Amino acid sequence: MAQQAPNVKIPTQLRNRILFTLMILAIFRIGVAVPTPGVDGAAVLDFFAQQSAGLFGMFNTFTGGALERFSVMALGIMPYISASIIFQLLQSAVPQLEQLKKEGDAGRKKLNQYTRYATVALALVQGWAMANYFAGQNTTDGRPLVSTKEFGFISFEVLTTLTLTAGTCFIMWLGEQITEKGVGNGASLIIFAGIAAGIPSGTMGLFSMVSNGDIGAIIALGIIAFMVIVIAAIVFVEVGQRRIPIQYSGRGQGKQAMNQQMSHLPLKVNFANVIPPIFASSLLMFPSTMAQFIDAPWMQNLQQSLTPTGSIYNVLFVGLIVFFCFFYTEIQFNPTEVADNLKKYGGFIPGVRAGKSTADYIKRVLDRLTVTGAIYLSAVCILPTILIDQLKLPFYFGGTSLLILVGVALDTAQQIQSHLITAKYDGAVGGVKVKSRRVRY
Repeated sequence: MAQQAPNVKIPTQLRNRILFTLMILAIFRIGVAVPTPGVDGAAVLDFFAQQSAGLFGMFNTFTGGALERFSVMALGIMPYISASIIFQLLQSAVPQLEQLKKEGDAGRKKLNQYTRYATVALALVQGWAMANYFAGQNTTDGRPLVSTKEFGFISFEVLTTLTLTAGTCFIMWLGEQITEKGVGNGASLIIFAGIAAGIPSGTMGLFSMVSNGDIGAIIALGIIAFMVIVIAAIVFVEVGQRRIPIQYSGRGQGKQAMNQQMSHLPLKVNFANVIPPIFASSLLMFPSTMAQFIDAPWMQNLQQSLTPTGSIYNVLFVGLIVFFCFFYTEIQFNPTEVADNLKKYGGFIPGVRAGKSTADYIKRVLDRLTVTGAIYLSAVCILPTILIDQLKLPFYFGGTSLLILVGVALDTAQQIQSHLITAKYDGAVGGVKVKSRRVRY
């Protein structure tokens, strides 16, 4: 007889966290549909229909379609990501900020507060530039994107700047709520939700191209197969590990003292996960977005150079991915600290002396893995985008989007698994306590 798979009981606390996360993401999707006052929604949709495959398409994908609707959340969470990058870089250069990082929860709260202030400042700058840009744009048939330019004594530019800034602050707050009370990283899940929301429209766009004869059915199947292969490659690399063997000397007596406990130190092939592509995209979007909104010849040349399929953009993108791979790994993993902990608890790497030699060995292995991870991230983020551009698809759904989708999904699944293990452990400990009470009484 075939055995039935045991039912997995989800702990109440984990179920509440998952439901809370889904509720916050639903609120985010509702906010995406709220229009900015004074904007002609139909005209904006027609305007973006002509520019959906370039920089605007990428930015629109990360905002979950908020930009093409020019909703109150049109800036998305990118100002918060940019502010986070700035303060992570400053922590390595400013001693005062580095000291705050070492102060524990109090210092972390203060750094988060500084990040929020920087987010507001960046959102005000980007919101003002975006408001001025849309105020002077028309569709191809001459319809203005802005239907109302005065709201009493407040101009459209001022009201829109304040509205977009408030929308970004609200998204930032939603992300923090997910991180604290939900499951997964809030900022990453919001980007994930925005990209995932574009999958149905992208699928319909591909189906329409096949129906209209713009591309053949075989090519469409090839695109789908290519995406499946890329997803499989991402999963394979993301779960890949380099396991450094560790031995712990036995602490027993007699023969037991000669025994050695074997273990390993797992190092991920892509230690930085999806952080480098998100950071690199955010930094490149900022000057590119500003170039879109400033009517000057040199800025227009910059905008043309920084299109997602341009050579300058891709070179800068690869350079930033490599930089953030090493930077993020450096601030998250300290080989010297790991080597000291191994020495403290009697652990050692076979054939390597304890102390500095162990730290150097781990650092050398980690550097090689980081180089491999940077090459993998660069290839996944650039090659699919160039291929899709060559096929002239009417939507943006490149390798960066696939990487973020798969990477965030795997990370969230691992966190859910951790909650399940913790709940199981707590339940086992609680059961022991109950039994001991019964024996005592």
